[in-house]
Amino acid sequence: MTWEHHIIFAAVAAVFWIAGSVTSFIQVRKSPAWTIWLYAAGVMVYAAYIAGLWVTMQRPPLMTMGETRLWYSLFLSLAGLITYIRWRYKWILSLTTAMSLVFIVVNILRPGIHDQVLMPVLQSIWFVPHVTVYMFSYALLACTFLLAVANLVKPSLDLLPAIDKLCRAGLSFFTVGMLLGALWAKQAWGDYWTWDPKETWAGITWLLYVLFFHLKETRPQARKMIFVSLILAFLSLQICWYGLQYLPQARGSLHNYETNVQ
Repeated sequence: MTWEHHIIFAAVAAVFWIAGSVTSFIQVRKSPAWTIWLYAAGVMVYAAYIAGLWVTMQRPPLMTMGETRLWYSLFLSLAGLITYIRWRYKWILSLTTAMSLVFIVVNILRPGIHDQVLMPVLQSIWFVPHVTVYMFSYALLACTFLLAVANLVKPSLDLLPAIDKLCRAGLSFFTVGMLLGALWAKQAWGDYWTWDPKETWAGITWLLYVLFFHLKETRPQARKMIFVSLILAFLSLQICWYGLQYLPQARGSLHNYETNVQ
C-alpha cells in the first residue's frame, strides 16, 4: 500500500460516507440500520488503507502532518457515527463527512514525502498512543464544535446535553494525550514540560475547554457565551495541531518532526 492508493480508498470511503449521510435524512421514521452500516463501511475502508500503509511503510503513519490528517479524517468520521448512533442527529453525518473530506482533499493535493525511517525521538513506546489518543480527542472535540455552531444558528435545537457529554469525553482523551506526551518528553528530552510552543498551545487549549465547563456551571443561562467558548477552544486546538507551523516561534520547536521529510 502506498500514497498513490490513497485517492482510491478515499473515494470509496467518501461514497459510503455520503450515502450514509443521505440515508440518514431519508429514514426519518425507519430503522437507521442502513445509515449506520453504510457510514461504518466508509470508516472501515479508510481504516484499511491506514493499516495497509502502516504495513508497507513498516512504521506507524503518524510522523508527518499529512499522516496525522489521515487519522483525523478517520476518527472524525468515527466520532460522527458515534454521535449519530447515540443522539440520532441526522445532520451530524453530513457535517463530519464534509470536514473529513476537506482534510482528505488537502492530503491529495499535498501528499508530501513520507520516509520509512523514524527519527530517534519517535522510536518510543509513547509515540503511537500519544498521537492516536490526541487525534481521537481532536475528532470528538470537532463534533462538539459542529454542535455548538449548529446550536448558535438554531437555538431551539438544545444540543447542550450532547455537547457536554462529547466534550467530557474529548477533553478526557486530550488530557490523557497530554500526560502521555509528558512521559514521552521526559524520556526524549529529560523534562516533562519545556514550554515548547506546541506544549504551550496545548495548555491554552486545555484551559479553554475547562472554561467551557466553568461557564456551563456558573452561567447556565448564557448559552451564546458557552457555545462561543467552545468555538474559541476549537480554534486554539487547530493552532495547537497544525497552525503552529505558520508561526515564526514554532520553527525551532522540538515537536517539528517534518524538517527532513517534507
